Amino acid sequence: MTMNNQTEFTVAEAIVKELIQAEVDVVYGIVSIHNMPIYDALLREGSIRIVTARGESGAVNMADGYARATGKLGVVITSTGAGAGNGAGSLTETWNSGTPLLHITGEADSHYIGTDQRFIHEAKDQLKMMDGANKTAYLLKRPKQITPFMRKAIKEALTVPTGPVTISIPTNFQTQIIPQNQLIEVASVQEPEVKISIPADVTEKITTAKRPVIWAGNGVIASGASEELQLLVDTIQPAVVTSESGKGSIPENHPLCIGHFAASPQVEELLKTSDLLISIGVRFRGGETNGWTLPVPENHINIDLNPDAFNRNFDTLYTLVGDAKAVLHEINSVLENKEINPDEAFVDEVKAARQAVRDDLRSQIGPYGEVADIMREQLPENTILVTDVTIPGYTWGNKLFDIYEPRNYLYMTGGGIGQGLPMAIGAQIGQSEKPVVLIAGDGGFMVNAGEMITAIQEETPLIILLFDDGGYGILRYYQEAAYGRRTSVDLVNPDFVMMAKSMGFESEKVRSVDEFKQGLANAIASKKPYMVVVDVEAVGVLEYKDSDEYIASFRPKHG
Repeated sequence: MTMNNQTEFTVAEAIVKELIQAEVDVVYGIVSIHNMPIYDALLREGSIRIVTARGESGAVNMADGYARATGKLGVVITSTGAGAGNGAGSLTETWNSGTPLLHITGEADSHYIGTDQRFIHEAKDQLKMMDGANKTAYLLKRPKQITPFMRKAIKEALTVPTGPVTISIPTNFQTQIIPQNQLIEVASVQEPEVKISIPADVTEKITTAKRPVIWAGNGVIASGASEELQLLVDTIQPAVVTSESGKGSIPENHPLCIGHFAASPQVEELLKTSDLLISIGVRFRGGETNGWTLPVPENHINIDLNPDAFNRNFDTLYTLVGDAKAVLHEINSVLENKEINPDEAFVDEVKAARQAVRDDLRSQIGPYGEVADIMREQLPENTILVTDVTIPGYTWGNKLFDIYEPRNYLYMTGGGIGQGLPMAIGAQIGQSEKPVVLIAGDGGFMVNAGEMITAIQEETPLIILLFDDGGYGILRYYQEAAYGRRTSVDLVNPDFVMMAKSMGFESEKVRSVDEFKQGLANAIASKKPYMVVVDVEAVGVLEYKDSDEYIASFRPKHG
């Protein structure tokens, strides 16, 4: 159709056009009567892959896993009201992780919003509901403004601090015909190129430090600064610890990389005696800092693109606000002309601490140290590991399985159970050439177990390692430690092997370390979706431990 000599198209088509401009190649979601025009526009355009999940929660997780594994924008499409609400829990995960994600949801017809007329799928205040789960949320109010509206939302998701953005598109707007005007940003305002200058005081702190520690976080990975980080490490010979989301920012087999052991006694001792801490793109989460009690040296140089990180959780002497890759490149350039004499005794101390933290952990987890070794020996170096909220993930999966590349480790930042499976599916779709392995527990796994059939439909050769202890193991520990009794944590489970096979997975149960070794080998060789069910009671029950102070916080108290 034409109007005023201009080609006309619909709001839904404009949405797809902007996704293509943003280089989106996959969208995840569930089709409904409130987003059908968008799906039809995607189908007719044809270049964007559509992945259909079995629930909105899982669809968001898939887009999240895809974005984390690739560094691209994740996109998910859901229905209105209840459909959008079903995705809210997973959106809080993406907010916690800072994943750049665009959530496109329908809305009631524009003239029914806020009228309390109970339009189909209506929510009392969808915009407010979505705003609470996202970095921000927007409602389209003028159909003809869809192009700048989309660009604003995508930019917001990708702007530091990155995060999920929901856009609500009233159903009656989606089919509305609008002029195909061209929004050409030929005069858009751009930030002037800033020459990075490292203050002399900062350079002096780095060159004179004899006991330096580098704490690497997701900011290193997000900026693609791994090579710059490794050069700095090789130059000043520091102890390197990582946040959990920073795993893989430097290869974890590097002799100075202690890894994700920041809360260990050995690292605490290193920090007590350190004369310099350089933190790079680190949030300093409570669980990784013993509740923000770790002793951070006064000489603390913080590098972060987000100025709000300044003194957020720990005091800093200097905060360098900028992209980690650019800042580290400049620091390395400055250090080329400086004489640096690392303390060999300290280097030996770091190497000893690296070994000690691993030995201590192995002494606490019995046969699961061997399980971790088998995984690392058998799986290719570029394997992506996803750990769900489960004791094996908390205790050894996030520490003993070395990660060698950025974006090869994903975990539940916000602590929501059961999100690992769909996140692993998204990661596998985004990185089809890499093996993807999920560590999950039986309790959490059932939350999104239906997404196994999505893995089959999308032909994703996931390996699931399901550790079956018949319940919510970590809650058993907390309840018994706090109250001496437990409730609501023991579960009746299906036969997981039969369930997996009914959905198209190959599967087997293992009851010993030797059987696990063979089971994992079988899974790798199959090159198909495969579930290895680990009988925890037979292999060895692994008890989670936490601080007495944390346990005491659950007990009744006066005042």
